[in-house]
Amino acid sequence: MTILLEKAFVKASALPVADQDILAQSLLDDLAAEERSDEAFTNSQDELSLLADEAFAEHRAERTHPLDEIL
Repeated sequence: MTILLEKAFVKASALPVADQDILAQSLLDDLAAEERSDEAFTNSQDELSLLADEAFAEHRAERTHPLDEIL
């Protein structure tokens, strides 16, 4: 555990029990969201690669235009 995280836990331990639980749940929710985000990104690499290949093929076929020309 890092020194900063340990300091945060020491301060949090001085909070009322209900506030500690709210803080703990918030931290757990954030960690779970981060895990889901990492997993989604990892699992989408093949699809992202295919999309990139399609985009390059369209560009090589001159079927793309700079955004400032469209807007």
